[in-house]
Amino acid sequence: MNVPETLILASTSAYRAELLGRLGLSFDIQRVIIDESPSSSEGSAALAQRLSVEKAKAVANIKGDYLSIGSDQVAACDDRLLGKPGSEARACEQLSFISNKTVQFFTGVAVWRPQQALLDYRVVQTQVCMRDLSDAEITSYVARDQPLDCASSFKWEALGISLFRSTKSSDPTALQGLPLIELSQMLRGQGYRIP
Repeated sequence: MNVPETLILASTSAYRAELLGRLGLSFDIQRVIIDESPSSSEGSAALAQRLSVEKAKAVANIKGDYLSIGSDQVAACDDRLLGKPGSEARACEQLSFISNKTVQFFTGVAVWRPQQALLDYRVVQTQVCMRDLSDAEITSYVARDQPLDCASSFKWEALGISLFRSTKSSDPTALQGLPLIELSQMLRGQGYRIP
């Protein structure tokens, strides 16, 4: 199979770009805007899948044969969606809420190759069991790691790992926002040589 002329990451997330860079492939980045609001009956896994597909398909103004990658992550605990906090106060509130609980992450990844009408997508689930966190630990963590742009208010790839009791996933990179094991399989199916 011929490799697409262009590989596009449909995201301006520095975390996703860093992860995709680990595969050693040349890629471009395109910012896409979609409505990320969940429907009333949409579960977390279905939401992650839909948003990933919509992001991959939202890539525009690319000529020739290209493959776009869309990814999105949904975090939930006790039937509550946990978004990016945006402020220290909200990060502390989220961490207090998930203290001593299990958080479910659903990370969707989709590849779209319009010239061949090819769409492939996967959702990887990650379970994170949090320690019982004191208010002082939460305040100290947020001040040090500044996880204001991270769902559930922690950076597992940094100091946030110290907040965990355990984690379970078939693809550890999914927790950072782009499941590389699944994505590598998808890209190999389109002719990319990895490694």
